[in-house]
Amino acid sequence: MALSTQDSDDDSHYVLVAKLDNARNMTTMLKAIHFKDTAIVFASENGLKVTVEDAKCVLANAFIQSELFQQYQLRVEQITFSINLTVLMECLNIFGAASQPSSATSLKMCYEGYGHPLVLMLEDSGVLTDCSIKTQESNETLDFNFNSANVVNKIIIKSECLKEAFSELDMTSEVLEILMSPDKPHLRLSTFGNAGTIQSDFPKDSEMVEQFLCSERTVNRYKIVLLKPSVKALMVSMRTSIRTDNRGFLSMQYMIKMDDGQICFAEYFCSPDEDFDAS
Repeated sequence: MALSTQDSDDDSHYVLVAKLDNARNMTTMLKAIHFKDTAIVFASENGLKVTVEDAKCVLANAFIQSELFQQYQLRVEQITFSINLTVLMECLNIFGAASQPSSATSLKMCYEGYGHPLVLMLEDSGVLTDCSIKTQESNETLDFNFNSANVVNKIIIKSECLKEAFSELDMTSEVLEILMSPDKPHLRLSTFGNAGTIQSDFPKDSEMVEQFLCSERTVNRYKIVLLKPSVKALMVSMRTSIRTDNRGFLSMQYMIKMDDGQICFAEYFCSPDEDFDAS
């Protein structure tokens, strides 16, 4: 493969060099959180974390661990920069969103440091192209302070049944209500739109529920407009972890299987609807 045979000595001035034999793996993860133009990229020895937020009410992270890359070289402890995610996605798909399975697009990604662009070199079927994307200094990201010690309820469920449930819920509703309880109905999703009240229940003994840890009954509502982007991650995931903390904040973690069988995670955090009082 042309990208992997390039002399690594040429990379000595880059602080980050990452290579993927199949760029689709990265595209899949970025697509799962692509609901705003601007993203913040964090690079550490563990890999890349790409963060998108909106209205100080919802935040999404995509984790692309270093093991996923065929080469991952970071010459500093940590890198942070802001980038136009829409442009990055367009560059990654420059050979077409659905390349032939027999000829995956390979990717080499390089970053020289503060003030420099992110350079992408892509190859597909012997055709090479490169893109240079402007980066900017990143703003401070939203901190939901979602601590696992404060988690009240946690349910891990197969994404298949959640996809079906989301397709049946009334998206004309302003909010999605999530009830989690040690007793029946255990997990209930409700909308209140033009079609009236629509509910989907998931008993804890269902074969679709893989883990059920509920210490108390909670009812929280979240604005549908904030949760809609998370459906992108849900649609490509295998399993979903739903957690709420003692403030009613929602965490949804999605397990996503790559083409090569490796597992990556995307997560969404959402603040509760302040206008709703469950009491």
